[in-house]
Amino acid sequence: MRVKKLNVIEKFVSWIHDRTSEKQFLIFSSILVGISAGIAAVILKTFVFSIRHYLIENILLKYHFRYLYLILPLIGIGLTALIIRIFFKDRFFKGTSFILFSIAKKSSFLPFHQMYSHLITSGLTVGFGGSAGLESPIVSTGSAIGSNFARTYKLTYKERTLLLAAGAAGGVAGAFNAPIAGVLFALEVILIDISLGAFIPLLIAAASGALLSKIILNEESLLFFKLQQPFNYYNLPFYLLLGIFAGLSSLYYINFFEKVERYFSRFESPFAKWLIGGLALAFLFALFPSLFGEGYESIKALSEYRVDDLFENSLLSNLIFNRWILLALLIITLLLKAVAAGITLGSGGNGGNFAPSLFVGAYVGFVFAYFLKLIGFVDVPVNNFTIVAMAGVLSGVFHAPLTGIFLIAEITGGYELILPLMIVSSISYIIVKFFHPQSLDVRKLRERGAVISEDRDESILGRIDTLQLIETDFAAIHYKSSLRKIVETIKHTRRNIFPVIKKDNKLLGIIYLDHIKEEMFNPDLYDVVTAKEVMRKARTVIDVKEDIFSIMEKFEKSGQWNLPVVDNGMYIGFLSKSSILNKYRQELLVTL
Repeated sequence: MRVKKLNVIEKFVSWIHDRTSEKQFLIFSSILVGISAGIAAVILKTFVFSIRHYLIENILLKYHFRYLYLILPLIGIGLTALIIRIFFKDRFFKGTSFILFSIAKKSSFLPFHQMYSHLITSGLTVGFGGSAGLESPIVSTGSAIGSNFARTYKLTYKERTLLLAAGAAGGVAGAFNAPIAGVLFALEVILIDISLGAFIPLLIAAASGALLSKIILNEESLLFFKLQQPFNYYNLPFYLLLGIFAGLSSLYYINFFEKVERYFSRFESPFAKWLIGGLALAFLFALFPSLFGEGYESIKALSEYRVDDLFENSLLSNLIFNRWILLALLIITLLLKAVAAGITLGSGGNGGNFAPSLFVGAYVGFVFAYFLKLIGFVDVPVNNFTIVAMAGVLSGVFHAPLTGIFLIAEITGGYELILPLMIVSSISYIIVKFFHPQSLDVRKLRERGAVISEDRDESILGRIDTLQLIETDFAAIHYKSSLRKIVETIKHTRRNIFPVIKKDNKLLGIIYLDHIKEEMFNPDLYDVVTAKEVMRKARTVIDVKEDIFSIMEKFEKSGQWNLPVVDNGMYIGFLSKSSILNKYRQELLVTL
């Protein structure tokens, strides 16, 4: 019955496709993708809320098993890892970097299973208390919906990429009921080098996702704040300082999250990784319960000045006998969030850094304002500082200042704080950009040999897969071969370059036809001269693992149009500068 319904929907969409122009169908597609991404956000939020409500409130608290919640993350991460291994054979990609990689290298094709796999795995991870966010899985799901919709109806690469981003915009908009933030996230993080013409489909998709979220989700499932004090320009110096602290906190989060995640990647045994990660989280949660889950409840508690709630079930609660100790514990909590998120994702869980960055930002803002109050500035608006710093850290971690500004503006219900949001987000972004020119996701992308950049030329070059351009039809010559054999080889090939190799295929040098013409016309040398004597040493070679930018730099410095490619010194073939430039022109035409 369900299959028949899907067939009816597909036939209806195909009927629309046949009777509309390309632009009209793209608008129609944006609506469907936005609604679908919004539904995905609603499903995931509801799934996590249901798990948390059933496990903690209906079982653990009801039957007085209060501290058993500490082992829930161990269960959730274990279930996630098992599902990934059994059902997806470990071919599972987390985070926004894979979406960027698909744009750069795979023509915006995302796996079909990504439309549902992230909902299941991240729902289990975060629902059972993993210290990560749901927004990255929602973005992955929405992007996969857009990509597979475009693939089904055979849309172009540019349209497919746009719908992929529309799905991401719809997902973010649905998760926060913040359509403008959804659009800006897609433009700043996903479509870095896209034109302004992408705005309309993204706006429609984001509006569709946000509308669906507003209709279905209750306010308890959304991150929403009410401003308690208006912006006072007398606090401007404090906001400038807050921007600096937000930038430094963003740098700390990025660096420590990466270190922890990489530490767990060294484990060869998935079981050891899962067990150590789960037990480490249990220890952290016993001391700092607010690290449990997404952390949105503690963010709301901070904004409402309910600080005592944060350590209600903590083993350290009896140590808090003055406000300075409370301040110290709050600082430790914000520092440990990067560790908890790194453990959650590194040990096998699925989630993202969106919610953790908001968590850290809220704590940075509250700690900063709380400290000012302790030293005598009693009129400091704690609520405002807590909210504004969230935008600052989000801007720094994701290199997305506009997303940070407008997300907080939308979830606070107005633009009363737009000036401090702009100031804090800009300062934080500038500080992080100075130390890390690329965002965390873009750096991961570069490690995989692909690039998405604000520079269109750099972005297109990064999309080129040089491995596919290696030419292997050059006639290789053994270094002991006589000139007679070399001449015989030249007769049967149209190439004018010949790699000289050893028996183990190690590259020794290159023979250029233009350089041996005199010897070729002297028959007396045919059995006297060997390849090793007439070859020239290959001064510039390309390693098979080098990225496109390093390769192009070598072409420019050497002045050559053909360079040999080696793998640990073993000859593979040649790369031609002409082939790369031709591929660049083809990719450029695709993006126009």
